[in-house]
Amino acid sequence: MKKSLNHNKNKGVLLFIFCMAMFWLTAQKAPKQYVAFKAIEELKIDGNTNEVSWKKAPWSDTFIDIEGIKEPKYKTQMKMLWDDTYLYFMAKMDEPHVWGTLKERDTVIFYNNDFEIFIDPDGDTHNYMEFEINALNTIWDLFLTKPYRNHGKVLDSWDIQGIKTAVNVEGTLNNSSDVDKGWSVEIAIPWKVLTEANTHNNIPVNEFWRLGFSRVNWEFDLNEGRYSRKRDESGIYLPESNWVWSPQWVINMHEPEKWGYVYFSDKVVGSTDHFENPKDEHLKWYMYSQFRKLLQSEGNFDEVKSTVQSTSKKILGNSVKLHFEEHGSGWNISSRSPFTGKKLTIKDDGKFLTQDN
Repeated sequence: MKKSLNHNKNKGVLLFIFCMAMFWLTAQKAPKQYVAFKAIEELKIDGNTNEVSWKKAPWSDTFIDIEGIKEPKYKTQMKMLWDDTYLYFMAKMDEPHVWGTLKERDTVIFYNNDFEIFIDPDGDTHNYMEFEINALNTIWDLFLTKPYRNHGKVLDSWDIQGIKTAVNVEGTLNNSSDVDKGWSVEIAIPWKVLTEANTHNNIPVNEFWRLGFSRVNWEFDLNEGRYSRKRDESGIYLPESNWVWSPQWVINMHEPEKWGYVYFSDKVVGSTDHFENPKDEHLKWYMYSQFRKLLQSEGNFDEVKSTVQSTSKKILGNSVKLHFEEHGSGWNISSRSPFTGKKLTIKDDGKFLTQDN
């Protein structure tokens, strides 16, 4: 009898843990937010946070695993500032072995440990920028017309004109004989490059953009003191770790609808400001969750389409349904917002549209 009671008790504990885990996962599905303030002095791009503006700028939440479940091995945080010329980024990464091998611009930087930024100014998941940097201050910048799932073009020859970058290593780079504290990167991207992909050419003061941040970290091998990515017994590289600011819930940074929200406050750094996601963004998250189901349906498209149309969803207390529209060049899913009255649409290539009527 005692054994049975303990067994039931253990089952109850496991059920409780499972329920709490599911609650945690559900609660975390809203993308993260960050408020970027205006700098109060000129910033020197040297990889350090010596200026008053950087000292006052708030750090982001600590990065988590890209799937939102596992605890990262090392700590990562970022912060942002802006002025009339540049958008600034600072990232700090704990790392006991700071190393890098890639020195040529626009090579595949994530084959080293790296820091990555993804920027979608107008939030339609198309025409976004990707930037990567390693500990050698080697960069890779590219422009994507659509996410890979939607078969867009990757413009690898595209460069961020006028970008400034710097790396600071707390330790010794590529020295396996000691233990490092970590490395940090500082980046300044001119607004004149960024606003080209926006709905207007102005700095987005008191507006938000969608941004994703990622850190790639590899297990390493040493050969005569030289670092390289670790392989298994059959010679295949071990998988990398992907640590992000706002979780993607899958190992894929190229689902831009899941990136975080950065609000560009008109207040100077050291002030306080608050940003709330517009209510239509909650409807947009739901629409993209159903869009992904349609993309992944393969041979069951009609069945999934029927389910998507017939299902109603409570969003902020309002019941909404999605509509499936077929036309000569493909299909759309759409919904009339109960909050603004606008028609929200996702085309079959993933592009998001908003119409006033």
